[in-house]
Amino acid sequence: MKEGNHEFDERQRIEAALKESQEAYRQMLDAMPDCYVEYDLAGNVTFANKASLDWSSRSKDEIIGISYKKLLDKGTRKQIKRVYSKVYTTKATRKGFIHDMVRKDGKRRIIECSISLKETNGQATGFRQIWHDITDRKRTEEELANHRSRLEAIFGSVREGIIAVDTDSKVIDANTAIEKICGVRSEDITGSPFAKTRPLCSMACQNILRETLEKQATIREYQIECHRHDKPQQVVVITSSPLIDSQSKFKGAVLVIRDVTKLRGLEKELQGRYQFQQIIGKSRKMQDIYSFLENLANLQTTVLITGESGTGKELVARALHYGGERAFKPFVTVNCSALAENLLESELFGHVKGAFTGAIRDRLGRFQTANEGTILIDEIGDISPLIQLKLLRVLQEKEFERVGESNPQKVDVRVIACTNKDLKEKVTKGEFREDLYYRLKVVEITLPPLRDRLEDVPLLTTHFCRSFNEKFKKNIKGISHEALEKFMNYPWPGNVRELEHALEHAFVLCNGREIKTEHLSPEIRGYKGTENGTTRAINGNKPKQDQEIIDVLNKTDWNKAKAARLLGINRRTIYRKINKLQITEPH
Repeated sequence: MKEGNHEFDERQRIEAALKESQEAYRQMLDAMPDCYVEYDLAGNVTFANKASLDWSSRSKDEIIGISYKKLLDKGTRKQIKRVYSKVYTTKATRKGFIHDMVRKDGKRRIIECSISLKETNGQATGFRQIWHDITDRKRTEEELANHRSRLEAIFGSVREGIIAVDTDSKVIDANTAIEKICGVRSEDITGSPFAKTRPLCSMACQNILRETLEKQATIREYQIECHRHDKPQQVVVITSSPLIDSQSKFKGAVLVIRDVTKLRGLEKELQGRYQFQQIIGKSRKMQDIYSFLENLANLQTTVLITGESGTGKELVARALHYGGERAFKPFVTVNCSALAENLLESELFGHVKGAFTGAIRDRLGRFQTANEGTILIDEIGDISPLIQLKLLRVLQEKEFERVGESNPQKVDVRVIACTNKDLKEKVTKGEFREDLYYRLKVVEITLPPLRDRLEDVPLLTTHFCRSFNEKFKKNIKGISHEALEKFMNYPWPGNVRELEHALEHAFVLCNGREIKTEHLSPEIRGYKGTENGTTRAINGNKPKQDQEIIDVLNKTDWNKAKAARLLGINRRTIYRKINKLQITEPH
């Protein structure tokens, strides 16, 4: 009897332990964040954890015993049955299975589940299913896919070429327009380093891209000549911008390339360029200089710029540098007339420690600083014979020696020299080396004095007025007709620089909306010149301006915005001129 009681007690203990284990198992399942459901072989629910009850908005009594068919729409049932049958026959778990499921409220949701076979003593007794709701994720993915599709459609339809690169300059995307502009296909360059994309051009845009990648800076509307083998006249305008992700992290750069070959051809045809980089002027002489500078920009030859003081020689030198392939390399200037011989030698070529009294450390010269870029040697007519000799060596051998050192230094620098002196006369007098003169004078640009291009005075006046309005925080609309007559009658011995200073003087004195003769300096106001010549210069220019407006409008098919851009004026101004001149569009 005692033995029977012992067996009964042991059985009760085992059953209690089993119930306790089952309860712990169910509690663990209820604590799961994912939904968990068990089915018998007929597909009826035998267990559902708390997450699945909450998700379906059903109670435990409502879901236990319910057929899987009640949780699915008609189209999904057949699909589910095939999957469960395969799990049953293969005993292999099916993971990542995505299908629709219907909640109690009738809303269809998308779930991702894992289905496995439930076995007892090696016999299949049902199925287990673990799932989570991915409806929101799938919708987001679809929205992103649609958004990308729209972006790709826009990306592919724009006429500008677009190339995106990562921080290592590897191409990560490009649109179809680059095939026409650059001569390469987007699929051929994607994934390759930009430097190895092998387009049909000189790759001048690589310097612009490198500048953005190194400094994370935007470069806007930079015009370059492509030098394509099959399109030698092609000119493009490039904007290079940093590529920033949603977390504001720098991820690379984007090049936008716009072909402006036709537009520049139209500008040349109309001779409507009033400005070339920072140089202002629309006279015939300045137009010729603009064309000359364009041809010289990418030729790495030495250039000698001559002209009177104040004619803008440094601006021309900068235009040569920034208009060519060295634009993003150093541009270094040195004024020869401001330094004594020993100081100038050190300034140009550098020195080593102890080379002379006060040389307490090594110093780089201007030539080394300008390596791969451009050096402007200003007032070269004032240099001594010793510096002339050393400079000649640099031009001939592309090397120099620092002061106090005998080891030659190689350098790759484009040399531009400026002077207001007559170097040929100095050669005749023995003051300047003839061999150096001809080395410098490979190409000479002679800038005209302002008195020889007086038609540029109104344009320069407008330019400086705009600049001084910003500097002095004023709103002076311009210069009176009488004051302009004084300007046109004055010989301008100081040239453009003197004109700039004269306008600055007038801005300081003027408190009204217009600069008048009383605001001008005494030497300009009191200058006694030929008034008749002045009147003819101003009034005689007006019909030419009127005809120029008509020509531009006709050339642009009366596109007033484009015509205003070519004329260098704003759209409101051209409308005002059209009304004033009573110009009518031809039909």
